[in-house]
Amino acid sequence: MSENRFASGVRTALSRHDFSTWSYVAWFCVVNILSIIILQWGVNSKNPVWNSFAFVGQVFQGRYMALNEFLLVGIMYFILIMVTNRFWLASQIMLDLSVIITVMEYFKLVSRSETIVPADLNFISGGNTGDIAEWLPSDALWVITCALIVMIITTALMIIVGHRDTRRGVVYAKNVLIRTLSRFLAAIFAFTFLASFIFSMSSIDSWSNNWITAFGDSPKLWDSKVDSYANGTAVAFSRLVNPKIMDEPSGYSKQAMEQIVQKYTEAAAQVNSTRSRNLTDSTVIYVLSESFSDPSRVPGLKLNKDVMPKIRAIKENTTSGLMLSSGYGGGTANLEYMALSGMSMANFAPSLSSPYQQLIPNASWTPTVNQLWKSGNSYAFHPYESNMYSRSSNYKKFGFSQFWTLDPPEIIEPQDTLGTSKYVSDKAAYTAVLNSLKKDTPGETYFYQLATMQNHMPYKNYYAHNEIEAESTTGTPLGKNERTSIETFAKGAEYTDGYTQDFLDELDKLDRSVSVVFYGDHLPGAYTSAAKEEKNSLALHETDYFIWSNKASGIDNKAAGDSATNSAYTSPNFFTTQLAEHMNAKVSPYMAFLEALHAKVSAMEPAVVNKIQGWTRIPAGQGLYLDNEGKLINVADADEQTKQLLEDYKLIQYDVTAGNHYLKDTAFMSISQ
Repeated sequence: MSENRFASGVRTALSRHDFSTWSYVAWFCVVNILSIIILQWGVNSKNPVWNSFAFVGQVFQGRYMALNEFLLVGIMYFILIMVTNRFWLASQIMLDLSVIITVMEYFKLVSRSETIVPADLNFISGGNTGDIAEWLPSDALWVITCALIVMIITTALMIIVGHRDTRRGVVYAKNVLIRTLSRFLAAIFAFTFLASFIFSMSSIDSWSNNWITAFGDSPKLWDSKVDSYANGTAVAFSRLVNPKIMDEPSGYSKQAMEQIVQKYTEAAAQVNSTRSRNLTDSTVIYVLSESFSDPSRVPGLKLNKDVMPKIRAIKENTTSGLMLSSGYGGGTANLEYMALSGMSMANFAPSLSSPYQQLIPNASWTPTVNQLWKSGNSYAFHPYESNMYSRSSNYKKFGFSQFWTLDPPEIIEPQDTLGTSKYVSDKAAYTAVLNSLKKDTPGETYFYQLATMQNHMPYKNYYAHNEIEAESTTGTPLGKNERTSIETFAKGAEYTDGYTQDFLDELDKLDRSVSVVFYGDHLPGAYTSAAKEEKNSLALHETDYFIWSNKASGIDNKAAGDSATNSAYTSPNFFTTQLAEHMNAKVSPYMAFLEALHAKVSAMEPAVVNKIQGWTRIPAGQGLYLDNEGKLINVADADEQTKQLLEDYKLIQYDVTAGNHYLKDTAFMSISQ
């Protein structure tokens, strides 16, 4: 009797019947989670299956990033269900789309070491679908075959389970109009919610940004694959869809921009009347020295020796000073962007935290200093991965014709390291630039961009027999790990000090004019004790810079440094106009504007947030402006000329980055010869 009841129960379970709404809810969760796991496969280069399941499993460890992914993917899944009104068909489409997307993610990850970003959709809208072929790796056929097998398996599963369901539709009503209207309204509501969520999630303090932050979202904008791996594929993609660039400044119009062009064209003519050179008379090298800064300026810290005596001597005999950095322990690309473009992070909306990831990929106009040189004469070097901060694609937009990295096709050589560090040494990076200089066409000048890696975090006691010792002067001893990190960084800085002097010595031997802009992008994130104190904020955002020219240039560095205006403090957006002053070179109207602003405001950066300790730099939540003595400028109390210059800056930057590009067809960025 009991056996008959069991058999009857099995037959009932396997028989065709209307699935309940709760059954749909359960299957919805299963399919949604499975879609998320599949999507994560494409962005996990190592142990993709394990790491994809582990991403979802983090929920049981108190880390809820997967819930943000569950929401975004789930809403798209729900819309499919409402559009088709067939649960199993929508589930099959959802899983198939997930497989297709993850294959595309894998292809791009292998070929370019970065994930798919919204800017890649330009392939379709711009008619460049053929370019997608560049993503195909050597194992493409095998991957596609495996993907088809997975799609066949999931499709078979949906057909088998769906066959048991006799329910005619997810939304079912005898009245066709009511049924259709219900589905239509539900789909519209879900789509509106999804669009609103995505289009506001990149804006600081927006409702959707607060939502994803509450569930543990932590943007990793320096690397799209790291962001996707940590926060989810859909979340990482969506945060780049609609970043807020800037608020439109009051009075922005074509007429206003024409007035700015006229004003600063006249200012440029006045400046140029006393100058005899052109920037392009010289080969110019911008050296972003990773984390280079003076440890002796860190509050509460003492070293047993000076680790930068040579650069200190260089600074004393040329244009130099302290550079105000928008980063601490990171944010390299932002400093690089400001140096190359002359734009300031202080003018952007807080949600635009990484122009290289959020702005440049979709920008149609990106004026940078290297574009003053002959087309094809802009070179970039970075002894690391080419995809970092999307430099490979961004540099093409900037007009760099060649970019040497650790990745093909243009592989940087040499690649020597120091001690047990995995990073290419500064000596090797400088050698790569010197070797390129020797191959340059005689009689032509070039622009070089070098971003080094030697002193990049972490600082794990790389150097044997390191004699540098660090100690606290606050009465509270440094912890072992902090002391090791500081001493390792300091030794690396000492190596940079010597290699930089050697580099300049080699440039002095050349029979062509060369000028160098050297700067540290930010302090290393090694000063744990000092970073706990809000009063140390400004000191932890000041690095070293200098501008120098070789003997063949005919420029007297000492005289240029003595006559330099407002050089004691600067920020990277002013480097180009400072370089022109150092070289006694003519300026564009844009550079004339920056020179006028620099005379009033020596340095400027956005409000800086210490994400670990949770404090903001004084004045809280506001941009920081310094005079030439390093004192804070209260913009509200500044003179009218300073206020007007800052307003003009916003108009200029808005027009270039987010506005109508009224300046594009003018000579605002050009230098009259």
